[in-house]
This record gives sequence, structure tokens and C-alpha cells, in this order.
Amino acid sequence: MDSTMALPKGIYHDTIITAGGEIIDLGWRSNIVVDRCRFLLAGFMKGDASFGIQRIQIGMGSAGWDDGTPPPQASDTMLTDPAPVTLPIAGTQISYLDAVGNATAGPTHRLEITLTLPAGTPAIPLGMTTYPMREFGLFGAFGAESYMIDYVRHPVIHKRADDALIRTIRLVF
Repeated sequence: MDSTMALPKGIYHDTIITAGGEIIDLGWRSNIVVDRCRFLLAGFMKGDASFGIQRIQIGMGSAGWDDGTPPPQASDTMLTDPAPVTLPIAGTQISYLDAVGNATAGPTHRLEITLTLPAGTPAIPLGMTTYPMREFGLFGAFGAESYMIDYVRHPVIHKRADDALIRTIRLVF
């Protein structure tokens, strides 16, 4: 069997909206669709209890990354943060995209997930003035076990209590 295959890939985009209404566009960046996403896809094809995107986790990562964020590996299965913030994906906008990035009603091999973290989310830990976001991941499930789908480590974003953050994630399978 040919071991050459097109890899699932993704990009993400962050926009911060301050309490004063300032819009800070952080641009588009690459992310990594991790190996366990393939397990979920295989489980779906076999008809096992495989479930797609169920939640997003947001973490502080490591302050040591601020001098150069190490890229995540396809073999990663969880965030570095031992106590990430977990948010359900229910209520998040998920759309199929056509080849040029427009939402479409019918299924395609492209998805866009748009999640808004309103003011106060995630909560700022005691003793800190911001929540220093450095990583996030999308998670599905295989049976009762959580499976990471997508993982990003990024330069620190200091989200203040009154900031909103809109995170758009695009995945291509």
C-alpha cells in the first residue's frame, strides 16, 4: 500500500475585541491535525462509537515558550497545560466550506469552526491580571475516551477579563 497520503491540515484566525471596541486582528496561522484524528475517522468509517468535535480546550502552555514556541507534534494527544479550560462545542458555529472558503449547505471536505470566548472566559486565575493563552485543541471522542483532533501552540495572547476573542478554525480533510 502506498504510504504517501494527503495529510489533513488546518489554519486558525484570532480576533480580539476590547471593552473599548478596538478590534485586534491576529491574522491566519497554521495548525496541526494530529494523528488521533485519523483514529476517529477510521472509527466512523467502521461504524464504531466515534464522535467528531465535542469540545475545545484552552491552555496557558508554558511560559518558557515565550522566547520561541515549539511546534506541536502529530503524535500529541493532549495539551501541555495540566489544567486546561474545557468548553463544549455545542452552540458553536460549524460550517462546511467550498474551495474558496464560502459556507455551503452541502457536505465538503472542509470545515470552519467559529468560537467566541466572551468577556470573562476563560476566568483569570487568582494573582494574574490576564489569562495567558498559548495553546488550544479540538477534541472528539471514541467511545468514552477523549481524542485530540487538532492542536495549536501559539505566541502568548494575554486575554483580559473584559476582552472577547473570536477564534476561527478551518480544517481540510
